[in-house]
Amino acid sequence: MSERAAGIPGGLYIPAAVGGGLLLLPLIALLARIDWATIPNMLVAPETANALRVSLVTAATATALCLVLGIPLALVIARARGWLATALRALVTLPLVLPPLVGGLALLSLLGRGGVLGDWLAELGIRIPFTTVAVIIAQTFVALPFLVISVEGALRSLHPEYEEAAATLGASPTSVLFRITIPLIAPGLVAGTILSFTRALGEFGATALFAGNAAGTTRTVPMAIYTAFNGAGVTQDTALALSLILIAVAVTALAVLRGRTSSAARA
Repeated sequence: MSERAAGIPGGLYIPAAVGGGLLLLPLIALLARIDWATIPNMLVAPETANALRVSLVTAATATALCLVLGIPLALVIARARGWLATALRALVTLPLVLPPLVGGLALLSLLGRGGVLGDWLAELGIRIPFTTVAVIIAQTFVALPFLVISVEGALRSLHPEYEEAAATLGASPTSVLFRITIPLIAPGLVAGTILSFTRALGEFGATALFAGNAAGTTRTVPMAIYTAFNGAGVTQDTALALSLILIAVAVTALAVLRGRTSSAARA
């Protein structure tokens, strides 16, 4: 019996409609408040342009770090067995369920004044908290799991005979990785990269505690939106315009992911 033939109990339509409305109506209400005629001027205003610049640069850098760190980590997890694999998966998943402010506090405890590494770095003249580097680290902390989980899932679904055949023909492990493994997991890698960038762009909690909210240095788009509703130099109309940017990025990311998923399914 098909799923369509099985049908849906009539009583489920009401909570389903309420759930859909809970997700959709706040976004519609937000879009309705935007003065669309003023959007172009708001987007080129200095405070908006600075927040966009900081967000795009830091999110792109954090995404690059996620690729450099996440692909090896995903490979290790995918090849691990037993308790080690379980422990590594739990470690990677932790930032997804950890409150962002706790993540920021953890980063401060490691790299801040009096932290495990903070005082040692200070002696070397290196100060990380409340700098642009802190924004990148916070974004990487929260975005890395998205890349690792996507890549690890693709690796676990990969048939090992392709890699084994290449190794049998004399290919080195590095050659197998870059010429066989990565091309075969490309859809998962692209999906993880998009999700990581989107998550980094929208990061707020860990950034607020670990990096602060200095205009032109650590004030990202989410921080600028928060600042607007505290009356600190950014109007609420600007906050709505910045919110529109984040929504547009999220919708674009979902559309790209949907397209990649559909292409992979047809293949």
